[in-house]
Amino acid sequence: MNYFPFVGAATLLTLAILLWLLYPLVRNERQARVAAVATRRALNAAVYRDQLEEVERDRASGELAEADYLQVRDELQRRLLQDVAADEAPAGAMHAAWGGRLAIILLLPLSAVLLYLWLGSPASLQPQANSGGHEQISTAQVEELVTQLAARMEAQPDDPRGWLMLARSSKALHKYEQATKAYERVLALGAGNNADVLADYADLLAVQAGGSLEGRPRELVEQALKLEPDHMMSLALAGSAAYTRDDYPATLDYWGRLQQLLPADSEEGRSLATALEEVRAKVAAGSAVASPKSLNTTTVATAGTATATAAKKDAAAVIKGQVSLAPALRGQVQPDDVLYISAHAAAGPRMPLAVLRARAADLPLSFTLDDSLALDAQRKLSSVSQVRVEARISKSGDATPRPGDLRGESGSMTPGAPDAAQLQIVIDRVLP
Repeated sequence: MNYFPFVGAATLLTLAILLWLLYPLVRNERQARVAAVATRRALNAAVYRDQLEEVERDRASGELAEADYLQVRDELQRRLLQDVAADEAPAGAMHAAWGGRLAIILLLPLSAVLLYLWLGSPASLQPQANSGGHEQISTAQVEELVTQLAARMEAQPDDPRGWLMLARSSKALHKYEQATKAYERVLALGAGNNADVLADYADLLAVQAGGSLEGRPRELVEQALKLEPDHMMSLALAGSAAYTRDDYPATLDYWGRLQQLLPADSEEGRSLATALEEVRAKVAAGSAVASPKSLNTTTVATAGTATATAAKKDAAAVIKGQVSLAPALRGQVQPDDVLYISAHAAAGPRMPLAVLRARAADLPLSFTLDDSLALDAQRKLSSVSQVRVEARISKSGDATPRPGDLRGESGSMTPGAPDAAQLQIVIDRVLP
């Protein structure tokens, strides 16, 4: 591991602080030493002058012989020189003191770094420790962890939180049968009084049923809405289920309530507003459904021809192409993230006309969308004239777009047209 940037920055910062703190002390000490030396020299000089004057008076009065005078004078000069030499000694002592200070300046940051490396968390200094780095847990490791969790739950069958973790993990790994059993165990343990759990389970069952929400998924969604009337995922699922069975008033109710919870300027809010407009148009126009009494011989005679024509139209309603991921977004994708490729009416509800589900690891992926991938027999690729295709990588695995998902889409096209046979879609943006 490369700790040099951290160690270097910490050392420089510590040195700067120490120098800033020590400088005033050193400056004051130097000034005090200079003042003391000057005072001591002045006193020594004054004493020397007094003693020398006294010796000269004794010589002049005859009390001191010439030889004694010279001896005393030389002694006084020697003592004065010794005092001056003693005044120079503090400079050497000051250098010795600075040596100790320099040792402290160098040893303090070094000791701090060594202490951090011993007691701290050096690994947190590495970018990989905070951002996940480039080493990602492999699919095999994830599956092994889920297998271990499944074995633990068999040994501890009364742990609802463990079963819920197993259910969601298995769903993310596309192990739908194991996920279904785990969700059933969660409900059996009385932990199903949670709207998130019920909606997630309903979504899982709908995926297994080819997108149909009728039956058990619908019951779970209704239970979730009883617990939490404004649960967004449940409102979206309930509205889709109502739309599939042509119950447009119920669709308007569920999606209208959902619209109140979404920001009007968000992508989801705008798509939902478009879908609601189409549903309102259907309600206003009414349903022109022929009753059995209105059938005549002409209708019966032409039924076979109409069926054959519809079959040809269905066969022609095909979209083919390839989906790829922009290089700039590759670092944000895990191999097991879910990839949805879906066709939608260019003008109409968000509910897809055809859906293909794959893994992000399959990218770049060649695909084919046709009526066999329809979620609703009444709404297929062959039932509309203009469609657009969307490719989305879901981080959560949910069919409903969520912030953080990666997305790419095409422009409008006609199914079966030449431009719909060689479509190129690049996933190049992140949903806000």
